[in-house]
Amino acid sequence: MSIMSVKTVLQPKVAIVHDYLREYGGAERVLEALHEIYPEAPIYTAYLNLEGLGLHRERIKDWNIKTSWLQNLPLANYLISPLRILAPMIFEGFDLKEYDLVISSCNTYFSKAVITKPNSLHISYIHTPPRYLYGYATSFNYKKNPLTRILGEIANHFLRLYDFEVSERPDVLVANSKNVASRIQKFYRRDSVVIYPPVDIEKFKKAQTAARGDYFLSVGRLVRGKGVDIIVRACSELGVPLKVVGSGPELAVLRRLAGRSVEFIGSVADTDLPSFYANAQATIVASVDEDFGIVPVESMASGTPVIAFAGGGFLETVISGKTGEFFKEATAESLIRVLENFEGSRYESEDCQKQAEKFSEDIFKRQILKLVADHLKIN
Repeated sequence: MSIMSVKTVLQPKVAIVHDYLREYGGAERVLEALHEIYPEAPIYTAYLNLEGLGLHRERIKDWNIKTSWLQNLPLANYLISPLRILAPMIFEGFDLKEYDLVISSCNTYFSKAVITKPNSLHISYIHTPPRYLYGYATSFNYKKNPLTRILGEIANHFLRLYDFEVSERPDVLVANSKNVASRIQKFYRRDSVVIYPPVDIEKFKKAQTAARGDYFLSVGRLVRGKGVDIIVRACSELGVPLKVVGSGPELAVLRRLAGRSVEFIGSVADTDLPSFYANAQATIVASVDEDFGIVPVESMASGTPVIAFAGGGFLETVISGKTGEFFKEATAESLIRVLENFEGSRYESEDCQKQAEKFSEDIFKRQILKLVADHLKIN
């Protein structure tokens, strides 16, 4: 059934709920795709900071966004993390009684905790159970300070209990990868449907060039846990050209690690990003246990192979020897061993693009709409 025909048959009143909007990443790409499916649906979120969305804010500023009381607090942008103990109550405070369908986009801030009317359908798209609650690497390190470590561990104990409780509220849990589906089963004791995040494949395919350049590429937010330091160290030691696209709090640290072969590009517009991929010899990703990882898919859609850490969602997207290679340890030394033997000419652009097509926006939208249609029929 086509997207249009599904929309014609089903016209539920829809609300979309998202953790918060103060930066742009994979979760926000999913949110945009959900908004394209249901453009009239309001977006309920704990907090909105358009400036934090950078170049992406122009696409989002005119949405019907409804924020919580957190929005009105002085210094709210800096209080999101300390106030995470109150996050479940923030979402419980939204009045969603008028909606037949609620889709929550949940990562770190408990948007799945919303309370819906008994006969509504609540589908929660789980980007991951909160990483900070279950021992996965995060972009912040509260454990450095003894006081915040003690307070954080106490808070996290109660939040784990609450996270399990509110995970029972949605009617359907959707995982963004098989990797996350296994976490959902482990921590929530629930099955989930895997629907991979959407990537605008055609946009990146159009940028493909006849010959790749000589530089390697890193794309993403410059925060702890993304492994950009590993990439910078390895390329600096070998003296191979590396372009780093992205911005974030770790920029100063990374600059100190970088050799002369490393160039920091900063944030780039969506329209310019495909050319960076297309002209690279390969894109390198080094996050440990990445939930899914959109960057490798964007790179392959551009016809460019990927060098990835052998873990997490990367194992679901990159095909070793065909669309890229893996390094086995999350260290610069392990990456260096792969870089020393890497030859970009071994990889066919067509193979990369064919693999990327499995994660297209169209497939995402069709799967979401089919899931909604199937469950509304059941209800």
